Amino acid sequence: MRTVAPAHLTAAGWAVGVAVTALILWTPYLGFVYRSPSLHLMLDTVDACVAFLAAYLVYGRFVRARTLQDLLLAEGLVLLAVAGVGLTYFAGPLAGQPGGAFHVWLPLTVRLIGAVLIALAALSRSRRRTGRSAGVWLVLGPVVLVTAVVMVLAVLGSRLPTAVGQAYVPPAVQPPLLTGHPLFILAQGASAICFGIASIAFTAQAVRRGDALLRWLGPACALGACARVHYALFPSLYTDWLYTGDLLRTGFYLLLLVGAARELSQYWNAQTKAAVLEDRRRLARELHDGVIQELAYIRLESHGIPVESPARGRITHACDRALDEARAAVHALDSSGTEPLGFRLHRAATELAERYAVDLEVDLDDSVDALPHQQHALTRITREAVSNAARHGKAARVVVRLSREGGCRRLSIQDDGRGFDVGTASTSTGYGLTSMRDRASALPGSFRIDASTGTGSVVTVTW
Repeated sequence: MRTVAPAHLTAAGWAVGVAVTALILWTPYLGFVYRSPSLHLMLDTVDACVAFLAAYLVYGRFVRARTLQDLLLAEGLVLLAVAGVGLTYFAGPLAGQPGGAFHVWLPLTVRLIGAVLIALAALSRSRRRTGRSAGVWLVLGPVVLVTAVVMVLAVLGSRLPTAVGQAYVPPAVQPPLLTGHPLFILAQGASAICFGIASIAFTAQAVRRGDALLRWLGPACALGACARVHYALFPSLYTDWLYTGDLLRTGFYLLLLVGAARELSQYWNAQTKAAVLEDRRRLARELHDGVIQELAYIRLESHGIPVESPARGRITHACDRALDEARAAVHALDSSGTEPLGFRLHRAATELAERYAVDLEVDLDDSVDALPHQQHALTRITREAVSNAARHGKAARVVVRLSREGGCRRLSIQDDGRGFDVGTASTSTGYGLTSMRDRASALPGSFRIDASTGTGSVVTVTW
């Protein structure tokens, strides 16, 4: 599902909701109401728990980014959860009125406000930051809104219209549509419009930002909009009965749960990568401030050895090689793997060319890419090849090429040095050629050396 475009997911959500609505309206053999008090209560509880969980995760996003969008979305989800699990069953005792008025209008109004907040969250500017004190409104906002709604409805009291006046109809009979009070139908329709707007807006943002939660909010809100349409078409006060609107609403919360799980997984993956990257940078700093500085000091002190002593040259060359290895390790540890391959190869070759006073020519195709571990292997091969050309081949000029030929990518390092016998070098105990060959094989790829005495050499890696 990660490869499916957000627009396709949202389209699938709308297709499911519209298909279910069409089947209910135009198929007389498919019923839309089933008596199951326990299942109805279970779905209400599960939906509310998922809404609270999603609201908590969105609040975590708000704490990190402090955007108005996350705050409004979290408040809307809290209101939906409260309306589903609490107000539906306690509104009647709270007001001391029968279930036909207060019991329906209170959760209906709170759900409408929640839908409006979700629509506002979808339409808000995602990068707009809020103050540090705005977080208290996640709890205070829903409390104030619910309290205000309760007070207004309590003042209206007996003047509240009956939401649904139709008497009980057996499931075998197909009841007429739109039997609720006009205000009831209008509120459900307004909620459906809000969810529809949110579905389109969240999908558009998911396409631009690649956000895991917004990716699933689009299809979820599509099902939420269709659920509100069903509640407007088939209103009822009988909470012991399970309606298609309830199933679509549960689909909304299930997709919301998937998005919340993806958000949680994405967050911990990001935390893990950040911790690994920080540890790599710490090791890079330790190498730079410790090992490299000591090697540079040893190399400096080696100049105190008499020029005629053979140990001076051996020590100096050993320090140069150790410094090259240490610097390569620092670059590898400090890199996040987002640098282009051509940039890394150019930097590695330039460092060595300047050190050994070699003319360098680079011909690098920037369209050629590689995975992070492949970039590291190719960089080490380049460093080893350029170093061998300068130190052993006494080359004056080195050419580094990176190209794409057919379906293969190719790296070549060519020099004009004195060359060598490939057969003899391959059977020698030198570790450089063996290391390059092993790194090329692990890409996976092939490794080839074309060289002869007096004509230079060409190192080619194909993967």
